[in-house]
Amino acid sequence: MERTRWGCSALPNGWKREEVTRKSGLSAGKSDVYYFSPTGKKFRSKPQLARYLGNSLDLSSFDFRTGKMLMSKLNKNRQRIRNDNGQSKGKPDLNTSLPVRQTASIFKQPVTKVTNHPSSKVKTDPQKAVEQPRQLFWEKKLSGLHASDIAEELMKTMDLPKGLQSVGPGYTEKTLIAALASALHTSSSPITGQLSAAVEKNPGVWLNTTQPLCKSFLVTDEDIRKQEDLVYNVRKRLEEALMADMLAHIEEASIDTTSPQEESNDEEEEEESG
Repeated sequence: MERTRWGCSALPNGWKREEVTRKSGLSAGKSDVYYFSPTGKKFRSKPQLARYLGNSLDLSSFDFRTGKMLMSKLNKNRQRIRNDNGQSKGKPDLNTSLPVRQTASIFKQPVTKVTNHPSSKVKTDPQKAVEQPRQLFWEKKLSGLHASDIAEELMKTMDLPKGLQSVGPGYTEKTLIAALASALHTSSSPITGQLSAAVEKNPGVWLNTTQPLCKSFLVTDEDIRKQEDLVYNVRKRLEEALMADMLAHIEEASIDTTSPQEESNDEEEEEESG
């Protein structure tokens, strides 16, 4: 065998290419090609070489027999990469239908969409996440509505503090109460009212739809103390009512237990007198 070894310019520095030519036998004249790393490791095939180099070098255009990069394959790979990049920058796929799994049967079976898997990630559209616009003066739809008790009698309306004043066309105190109650239930942000003074001149232009139609107000310490006293009085009345109800139940229970004993005693006295 004749062995010739020299450096390979297509590979990094220190790599050697060895060609072994057979001089005798049935395979005389045929040659085998091997590659040696700078540390002396031997490689017999292109897959072995590709696994060793990994992503450090692209061997898709490398000819293992000659040890050269084929320009024709290199140009094709570059053209394919450019085409792939051009397609990725094209128009987005707006088709939102689920994909269809192609099976061996003649029927198309739809793919089941699973969204509750722990590793699933749900993508949200920031444009759709924006709160939808509201109709101006929608609180006026609440006018004319009244709350009734179990006996279908109208309940007494609340009295708002003097600092709460409505803003807008045709707004009344009853409508403002309903609007404030709706804002407290549907919004997690603080209720401050309309902070802009221009809303009083033209509510249709300067209206803040996230706040109820009332002027800007300030909660004072006196308002807080009045509310605390009101809550305390209501709780005290509720405690007295619950205590009276409990005593009434105890009294009824004691009457129910004593009445059978009195009836049995009366029957025994009648039998003794008879």
